[in-house]
Formats: sequence, structure tokens, C-alpha cells
Amino acid sequence: MPNSSEHPIYSVSALNKEVRTLLEHALPYVWIEGEISNLRAPGSGHLYFSLKDSHAQVKCALFRHHIPQQLQLKDGIHVLARANVSLYEERGDFQLIIDSIEEIGDGALRRAFEGLKTKLAEAGLFNLSLKKTLPKWPSAIGVITSPTGAAIRDILSVLKRRCATIPVIIYPTQVQGNQAADQIVRALMLANHRQECDILLLARGGGSLEDLWPFNEERVAWAIYESKIPIITGVGHETDVTIADFVADQRAPTPSAAAELVSPNILEKIALLTQLEMRLVQTLENRLKQTRLSLNYLEKRLPHPLKRLQDQAQKLDSFTQRLQLAQQHLWQHKYAALAAAWTQLQRYTPQHRLQIALSTCSALEKRFSIAMQHALNQSREQLNYFAQALNNINPLNTLNRGYGMLTHDGKILTDSSEIKVDDTINVQLAKGRLVCRVTDITSPVA
Repeated sequence: MPNSSEHPIYSVSALNKEVRTLLEHALPYVWIEGEISNLRAPGSGHLYFSLKDSHAQVKCALFRHHIPQQLQLKDGIHVLARANVSLYEERGDFQLIIDSIEEIGDGALRRAFEGLKTKLAEAGLFNLSLKKTLPKWPSAIGVITSPTGAAIRDILSVLKRRCATIPVIIYPTQVQGNQAADQIVRALMLANHRQECDILLLARGGGSLEDLWPFNEERVAWAIYESKIPIITGVGHETDVTIADFVADQRAPTPSAAAELVSPNILEKIALLTQLEMRLVQTLENRLKQTRLSLNYLEKRLPHPLKRLQDQAQKLDSFTQRLQLAQQHLWQHKYAALAAAWTQLQRYTPQHRLQIALSTCSALEKRFSIAMQHALNQSREQLNYFAQALNNINPLNTLNRGYGMLTHDGKILTDSSEIKVDDTINVQLAKGRLVCRVTDITSPVA
């Protein structure tokens, strides 16, 4: 049997407590990255799960007051967490106590996107009243995109088909990667400085949210907002939406669609000019014909005394008829006013006013009943709340979980130095009480 003076003998609980103390002091805080699995959410509101990678996993506890409201935790999402390394003494389980957690990957980018969208909207960058009008027939078109991507080929093909006479100026930039946002900003500033074109097309092909992220950078949004030249965006596919689309003067679902919007169709313009020419010729011919007819009518028109007498007689008949109608209308108006006065007088009879008072009284009685019921419900809810709060601080709840309250001479014991061997102590349990004699005292571990 080992000598206790050379090899101290631990109880299981004492060993677990010492290991926990060593872990928490040696590793106070760590940052850990992994995938959530086996997520459990008991009625206490705390969360318990495992963080794993391809080779290992570790148990974690996230107490409810540290759970972020904006994050929906579930199995399979990748997170970054700050935790305290610890040991759950009751089962001897190695675990992490997490106090900060956030999702990483596409979910984090989506939250950053929504946060920046809200910030820029509040700053007024999406205000529709500030959108510039696109020129119907631009003198030159500027294109900000990658010179080697599929987007530039689609754009040039559309512009050549629709109106090959308009010059196209390409401002080559990266549209993906860490350098892309800065290059897009420089291209926008360069185009505004040179004033070579009167419309800009900002475009790239489709991709993931991470691929399109340069178009979600705040500095790109401000550069678009501050541009004096109208900007149309054609970023990604139809379902892809970026911050740049909200700030731009107009958004197109694809680069090709943006090229369609920014360029006039020369064949349609030629057809329209031909149609306008035909309408102009026809209008001039009709005006000339009408002028000739008017001239012939004036030449044939001669004043006659009998005709003027007939006109005056017709006017007299018209005035007589209008006078009769006016008199009839006056009598009708007087009769309507009298009927209205009689109706109004009926409203002030005692019987009518009594009916109004009874109706008002009934409505007030209903409102009083509803208000009393509402006040009663509020009082009942407040009583339930205080009863629940009182129950939460009830010491008997702690005793029901297997704990006991130790007293000696009526004083609650919290330190082993307050008693000595052979003292009698009382142990209050959730059900019943024990009277115990102290046979041994162990000093607390330093």
C-alpha cells in the first residue's frame, strides 16, 4: 500500500477539482475553430455541442447569456469561438466554456453584406432621388472590368451589334481577389478625372459571394456614389446582387444586359428616323391641303343682314331658355335647403338626443369592461412574474438537486475552520434533517 506522505491519495472529486484548476490556470482563454455537431438545447436555455475537425472533437458549453442573438447555431456550420479550457468535475469530462462565438465562411460574409447594406442605406447612398439619368445616345462608353474575362467579350459583342460607331474605352481591373477593390476604385477615379466618356459600365461574370466580394466593399460603394459619370452595373448572374448594384444609377442582371441598356440600337434608330420622315411629309401635305380649304371657305363667305337677324333671334331664344332654367334651379335649391333644415331640426328632438346618449353610454360601458379585463390580465401576469422570481431564489430548489445546508449552533457553515472534531452539526436536506458528528476535518486545498 502506498505511503500517503510520499504519494497523496486523492478522492475522485478532489482529483477532478485539481485538474480543473490546473487547466483553467494554464489555459485561461483559447481561440478555436471547428464544425458544430451534436447540438443540444435543454430547457435551461444553455447550449451543449461538440466542435470537430477531420481528426478530433471536443465538448463545449455555451451558456445562454453568451448566446449571440443574431447567430442561428445548428449542426454543420463552421464557427470561430473564444473559450476557457475546463473540466466538468461531476463526469470528469474535458470541455470548453465558450463566451464568444461567430460563424465564419459564407455566412459571415452574408452578415457583413447585410450590415454594410444597412449602414450605406442610412447614409443615403441608395436614395433614388440621387440617381443620374443615363444618356440615350452616349458619345463614348467606358467599361470597367477584367480585360481577359468572358464579360468583356460579351459586352463588346453586344455593343458591336447594336451600335458599332460609339467608341468604347476599357479601364482594365481585377474583379476578384484582394487587389480588386482598390483597382476598381482607381479605375472609377481615373474615368472621372479624364472625362473621356459620358457613361460607365461596371461588370464581371458570375461567381460565389466570396468571388463577388470586391463589389461589396465600402470603398467601392463610395467611389460609385461620388462618380460624376452615370454608372450601370452588370455583375454576375441575374440572382447575384451586390452593394455596387444598390449604389449604381441602374443595375442590369448580366454584363450583356448592361451593354444592351447602355447602347442604342442603330437599326431601331434608322427605322424610327424613316418613320418620322414619312410622318413629317404627310403632316406637311395635310397642313397645305387644310390651308387651301380654309382659304376657299373665306373667299365664299359673305355677310348678309337677314342672316344676322336670324342669329340675334336665335340668341334671344337661347337667353329665354337659360332664364327659365335658372329660375327652376333656384326653386329647387331653396326647396333642398328647407328639407335639409327640417332634417337638422329633427336631430335635436329630445327623443333623438336620448337615443344618442344611450348609444354613447353603451359604448362607454363596453370600453370600461374591456379596460377592467385588460387591467385584471396585467395584474395576473405581474403576479405570475413575481411568483416565478420568488421561486427562482427559493433555497429549497437548490436542496432538491441533492445539496444540503449545514448549520452548527444555529449558524450556517461555509468554512471547515468554523467547527472541530466531535462537534455535532445539523444537515438540512430537501426532505428531512440529519444530525451528524464530525470525525475528521480536511483543510481546504490552497
